[in-house]
Amino acid sequence: MNKLEEKFIRSEEIFNGKLLTVRRDTVKLPNGKEATRELIEHPGAVAVVPILNDGSILLVRQFRYPVGRVTLEIPAGKLDKGEEPDDCAKRELEEETGYKANKLRRLSSILTTPGFTNEVIHLYVAEELILAEQCPDEDEFIDVEVFTKEQIRTLIKSGEISDAKSLLGLLLAGF
Repeated sequence: MNKLEEKFIRSEEIFNGKLLTVRRDTVKLPNGKEATRELIEHPGAVAVVPILNDGSILLVRQFRYPVGRVTLEIPAGKLDKGEEPDDCAKRELEEETGYKANKLRRLSSILTTPGFTNEVIHLYVAEELILAEQCPDEDEFIDVEVFTKEQIRTLIKSGEISDAKSLLGLLLAGF
């Protein structure tokens, strides 16, 4: 066993919902003692930086219940069971913004908060966009807005863009 590795002993499912599962695991620590780890299992997600032909960026504005406010973000969504991240990125881009991408480039994959969840978000840039049809999920209410690079920088500095996936996606895309 690696000198830092914790070894799984047993697991108890606390909650199993539509989006996530909460577990309480017992692990053996490197020093031989046992400890409890609470974790959230997540199916994974994608987030896309959509760049229009003139260099402007599409962002979505939506109410986020867990933080109790409207946020400004890059389009994103969870992976369906068995879905490949590239396919999910294309689907989520069209569902949330109404655009299809002729060019999709993977930027990176990030562990959102590895202290308590296994969630991985795959980050993309979408270019050569073609207007199609916006079709958000029935429980999703989204406004799509267009911003210049300068406006994006101002929104980041002011804190209006504040979620990690959007900040990192925009940074890795060169904004």
